[in-house]
Amino acid sequence: MIIQPRTRGFICLTAHPDGALQAVKNQIEYVKSKGKIKNGPKKVLVIGASTGFGLSSRIAAAFGSDAATIGVFFEKPASEGKMGTAGWYNSAAFEKEAHAAGLYAKSINGDAFSDDIKRQTIDLIKKDLGQVDLVVYSLASPRRTHPKTGVAYASVLKPIGEPFTNKTVDFHTGVVSDITINPVENDEDIANTIAVMGGEDWKFWIEDLKNAGVLADGVKTVAYSYIGPELTFPIYRNGTIGQAKNDLEATVPVLNELLKDLHGVSYVSVNKALVTQSSSAIPVVPLYISLLYKVMKAKGTHEGTIEQMQRLFADRLYTENGEVALDSEGRIRIDDWEMAEDVQAEVAKYWDKVTTETLAEISDIDGYRKEFFNLFGFELEGVDYEKDTDENVKVPSIEA
Repeated sequence: MIIQPRTRGFICLTAHPDGALQAVKNQIEYVKSKGKIKNGPKKVLVIGASTGFGLSSRIAAAFGSDAATIGVFFEKPASEGKMGTAGWYNSAAFEKEAHAAGLYAKSINGDAFSDDIKRQTIDLIKKDLGQVDLVVYSLASPRRTHPKTGVAYASVLKPIGEPFTNKTVDFHTGVVSDITINPVENDEDIANTIAVMGGEDWKFWIEDLKNAGVLADGVKTVAYSYIGPELTFPIYRNGTIGQAKNDLEATVPVLNELLKDLHGVSYVSVNKALVTQSSSAIPVVPLYISLLYKVMKAKGTHEGTIEQMQRLFADRLYTENGEVALDSEGRIRIDDWEMAEDVQAEVAKYWDKVTTETLAEISDIDGYRKEFFNLFGFELEGVDYEKDTDENVKVPSIEA
């Protein structure tokens, strides 16, 4: 079929398998261009491995460190006459490229919050790898069914306390307008968001993996967070999602205690603001990102997910002297270039000036748009979007 982008709001309803393959190849080439990561991981489990930071973590481990990888994700498979999701095509592309390079790569498609998928993953590790030395936790989901109680939780993206009004942009039309987001009406919404996006499931994974004996001595585990600038605090860091991130970060000492007898360690890495399927859904954030991209590209410090993850592995998690730089709260900060004072001062200056009329001139809204479509395999150089494309692409390790 001829596959073109079809959007509804901040969601693209279609995905292109050839474009996904090209996007994955681009990330692989970047990692290879940086040379091998010394002392890097060799057997890696990535939970949430199909898009964004999770996919880039898998690529950085495999092609930067020759790691065997198992990826867990929840995507809609392709079938005859029906497109798969972008994450499905990304994972098919990753496995194809990893296998061609002689690397072990297998994937499990299902609800990572469930005990069943945890069991399947443990069985696969036991059968094929024995143990893993790195566990990346990069789940982004709006809902979670608790594996012990069966209670279904839905997260909400809201401020706490009072309404939040600020500028936002419709990145399809380029219209800048004010948006007011009302605060949560009850504490239950906060608790539900923490249940979905907090640290409990990360802890369940590490507990189950440890109890099964599939964590290697000296194992590392890392989960991803975001802080961002003060202008996004009401909707992000001080809002419901920020409460969940606080919970995630508070899980680190719990996991460190759990991993102590294995000489293992857990980290939260605070990453840069980037165009992902998750961040596109947050009001205010796309406008901030389009201004940030303009400033950082001009300074030569812009990074995408793969540049971020390659730097996380090479310059933080797997340094030559074994030391991992942390902030005063014990977090890894690879948002350091984003949060540099000169960068934030320029973004703040542009924020005051940005309107529908000035957007094209003072922001990188075109770059934002292009990256958004890239997520779904569109607008990539070297891909013929006019040709008939086979939508029915399989992930090699997953039985149909």
